[in-house]
Amino acid sequence: MSAAPAYSEDKGGSAGPGEPEYGHDPASGGIFSSDYKRHDDLKEMLDTNKDSLKLEAMKRIVAMIARGKNASDLFPAVVKNVACKNIEVKKLVYVYLVRYAEEQQDLALLSISTFQRGLKDPNQLIRASALRVLSSIRVPIIVPIMMLAIKEAASDMSPYVRKTAAHAIPKLYSLDSDQKDQLIEVIEKLLADKTTLVAGSVVMAFEEVCPERIDLIHKNYRKLCNLLIDVEEWGQVVIISMLTRYARTQFLSPTQNESLLEENPEKAFYGSEEDEAKGPGSEEATTTAAAALPTRKPYVMDPDHRLLLRNTKPLLQSRSAAVVMAVAQLYFHLAPKAEVGVIAKALVRLLRSHSEVQYVVLQNVATMSIKRRGMFEPYLKSFYIRSTDPTQIKILKLEVLTNLANETNIPTVLREFQTYIRSMDKDFVAATIQAIGRCATNIGRVRDTCLNGLVQLLSNRDELVVAESVVVIKKLLQMQPAQHGEIIKHLAKLTDNIQVPMARASILWLIGEYCEHVPKIAPDVLRKMAKSFTAEEDIVKLQVINLAAKLYLTNSKQTKLLTQYVLSLAKYDQNYDIRDRARFTRQLIVPSEQGGVLSRHAKKLFLAPKPAPVLESSFKDRDHFQLGSLSHLLNAKATGYQELPDWPQEAPDPSVRNVEVPEWTKCSNRDKRKEKEKPFYSDSEGESGPTESADSEPASESESDSKSSSESGSGESSSESDNEDQEEEEEKGRGSESEQSEEEGEKRKMKKKQKAPEDQGDGSSSDEGSESSSSSSGSEETSESEEEQPVEPASWKRKPPPTSKSTPAAKEISLLDLEDFPSPSIQPVSPPTVLSRSLAADLEGLTLTDTSLVPSLLSPVSGVRRQELLHRVAGEGLAVDYAFSRQPFPSDPHMVSIHIYFSNSSDTPIKGLHIGTPKLPAGLSIQEFPEIESLAPGETATAVMGINFCDSTQAANFQLCTHTRQFYVSIQPPVGELMAPVFMSENEFKKEQGKLTGMNEISEKLTLPEACRSDHVVVQKVTATANLGRVPCGAAEEYRFAGKTLTSGSLVLLTLDARPAGAAQLTVHSEKMVIGTMLVKDVVQALSR
Repeated sequence: MSAAPAYSEDKGGSAGPGEPEYGHDPASGGIFSSDYKRHDDLKEMLDTNKDSLKLEAMKRIVAMIARGKNASDLFPAVVKNVACKNIEVKKLVYVYLVRYAEEQQDLALLSISTFQRGLKDPNQLIRASALRVLSSIRVPIIVPIMMLAIKEAASDMSPYVRKTAAHAIPKLYSLDSDQKDQLIEVIEKLLADKTTLVAGSVVMAFEEVCPERIDLIHKNYRKLCNLLIDVEEWGQVVIISMLTRYARTQFLSPTQNESLLEENPEKAFYGSEEDEAKGPGSEEATTTAAAALPTRKPYVMDPDHRLLLRNTKPLLQSRSAAVVMAVAQLYFHLAPKAEVGVIAKALVRLLRSHSEVQYVVLQNVATMSIKRRGMFEPYLKSFYIRSTDPTQIKILKLEVLTNLANETNIPTVLREFQTYIRSMDKDFVAATIQAIGRCATNIGRVRDTCLNGLVQLLSNRDELVVAESVVVIKKLLQMQPAQHGEIIKHLAKLTDNIQVPMARASILWLIGEYCEHVPKIAPDVLRKMAKSFTAEEDIVKLQVINLAAKLYLTNSKQTKLLTQYVLSLAKYDQNYDIRDRARFTRQLIVPSEQGGVLSRHAKKLFLAPKPAPVLESSFKDRDHFQLGSLSHLLNAKATGYQELPDWPQEAPDPSVRNVEVPEWTKCSNRDKRKEKEKPFYSDSEGESGPTESADSEPASESESDSKSSSESGSGESSSESDNEDQEEEEEKGRGSESEQSEEEGEKRKMKKKQKAPEDQGDGSSSDEGSESSSSSSGSEETSESEEEQPVEPASWKRKPPPTSKSTPAAKEISLLDLEDFPSPSIQPVSPPTVLSRSLAADLEGLTLTDTSLVPSLLSPVSGVRRQELLHRVAGEGLAVDYAFSRQPFPSDPHMVSIHIYFSNSSDTPIKGLHIGTPKLPAGLSIQEFPEIESLAPGETATAVMGINFCDSTQAANFQLCTHTRQFYVSIQPPVGELMAPVFMSENEFKKEQGKLTGMNEISEKLTLPEACRSDHVVVQKVTATANLGRVPCGAAEEYRFAGKTLTSGSLVLLTLDARPAGAAQLTVHSEKMVIGTMLVKDVVQALSR
């Protein structure tokens, strides 16, 4: 890139615009302003029609920005070229605009339409740059435009544009936090992205916008663990930090049962190489297992916890110090004690880096070495101090050496400290003396040695060394004062020479505290200090007053006058602390007629035994901050810091991270069928192939490890998640025709996910048909929960061919009739065609009699209607309806029972009807119906499936598959179908109602039409809207209904007060406030018709 200077730089003037410049010509001798000439040549080049000149000008402008020079006055000239057709010029214009858009917002707004056009540009770099500029304009008025641009970019084909969309999310959030809910939806979508380029950016957006939404991570946890090794370094740091917090909320502490962990090492559970070599049947393995059984149950690490530790371990060899530090903090906070040692070598390697890196690493090592000393002991010599180290590094290394000192290595450490005392760096020497004092405190065996060494330092020529030694000796003497009377005498003699205030104050405190050990010297010291009292520092004066008071109480004969003299001097001192101390002391120790109660206890106050000081590391309490964070470095909570959560007492449900395996992968004959079809459809899989294969490579190892290690069935390995996604993509590829491109299919899919079309179209593209079959829009989240599919009775498979009444009706409908069809959603359920007799027997265990069969299976509410699941045109002759039966689902009472009605109006049999891969939000699960082997032309069949909607109205998205096709369908339940009736007395109703008040009570007034005034109509409309049971009520014009939600069993109590005059009032009491609100809305709507 050319970096030629601009016009004004040739003149060699000053920097800023409007500032005076001195001419270089000595003859001129004047001052002139060069504003009008500034960057004139660049402006002319940008105004020409030649792209080459524009490109050269933009290169020079970007070079100026790179050198830190101000180019903001060129903004109008640059922004005019934002619509330039030359790609290279446009890229550089966007680079400039990203830098200055925030400063020149008004001018940038004028070109906003150009940025919007740039979002549609074929070049991915232009699209990304346009979004980056748009998000840099910090004006609230364009928030809707930015939101729309981010949503579109999140669905872009290019991972680079999706990455830019993730970067734009925190910018928009900081501009308008009210957009949080919409941004969370975009984050949720981007978290499901399988591209490594996007992963780090979207996790950063997650951390900025909604770090508390841990539930968004559940279904992507294993994928993030497996992608981690391939993400860029910046993204690795962000993801590891987030996963550290996630793991602290989802797994049990590996150190909670340390003794058991040592008795039953983790390798014994996950299988070591030796165990595998022995084989499961060997005698040695059998006896080991038998011996382990009678003992207490050992800590068993969650396989997902192990997956995280295993996939981050290779990153300790990363070239980036930040990544290594991130992995080190993860292991320190999450790994078992036996495994944390692996990070020591990697951290020691970083000590060969720059001093800035060393400083951060040593801060963290100092914290780690307090709790995990043994981890760094083998690397003791790596922390020896070099003469070239900066002072901060030296002091941190001293801290680590002191933490690592024990009875074994203390001679080596003290010899090293002896060398450091001779250093020219005075701060470092002072820190070394303090370190010697800490070693003496912590290791009693060397206390005397350290004390003698410090006493020798008292003869040092350097006053700072002597002063620091005195301070440390004072602390050590407090531990055993009686044995060291000679040292106290030696210190007393130093008062004439030492001038450092802290050292003088320490000596005076020692003499006063232990004056009984030096009864002759102490009064003389007081005499000398009284002479120089007025010239002393404040800290020394305070200790002189203390010394005088203590000597007055213990040896008043010799020191009474001296004490009165010192107190008189102090009474008129300039410092008010000293004046107050003098008056306070006089009242305490000098007896007077008005002496208070305290003066009788003066000895207890002044001569009370004092505990020896504890010399602790300044890093002792820093581990409550997450290691590697800015807050840990500063030892203060920084803005935006996320607290590291405490370990849970009980393990949360691990199934939230489970990923379902498509049912057809379990069937061998279908496996063979898919393998046969793969080569033919491999070309249509599009761009996703390389990405997915790359993603699944690191996953294969983790899959085998996880399967061998987990016996608890808590989840599939993360590779199954990737494989499932890959197979799902292949399924979509097989289902799409070659008539339309993959990109068009993606756009059409996005539109139809947002709004289900009423017009079905001509059905020429199977993609279009399959997506238009969804009865309601559903989220595109992939489910993490896997449900075991029980084997259901064979009698459920299909219904026998119907009588002659239904067959002609099926033949009348032609696939070529593309006009309005009679909607099956308005037809009520007819009793004879609900279920077969054998199905009824399987469900209810009823006798096979015609009279009792149908009424027992039908819902008590006649208003249950069929709804269309798959139109016959979209389904290529297969029409599917569904209805909520309101009957308990046999195998799981928490599931909503749904009847599925199949009808074949084509001329060919439909084979292999089954449910494919469900796409469910977290927590939802599906109990599939058994495969219907064949459905002949004109034939109908009925099946029952169960869906656990988890007390939410989220749509359950799944694939309805035949032998050759699959159709994407969706069932969204009305809120009234999520509950079952509860029968209770009036008193029970009132009692439960009293418990559900406040926020659990939702009320709304409504006007009942005349048609809704009768009991029969009100009860029918309420029970048709919600599956509730009526509760008897003594009051007239009042109706009560009770039910409970299927999943959680929370009570739902509905009361309708239909007064003859005035508005009626509808009240719902429920713990589930969302369900209560939606139910009120639906019932009011039903009653108002």
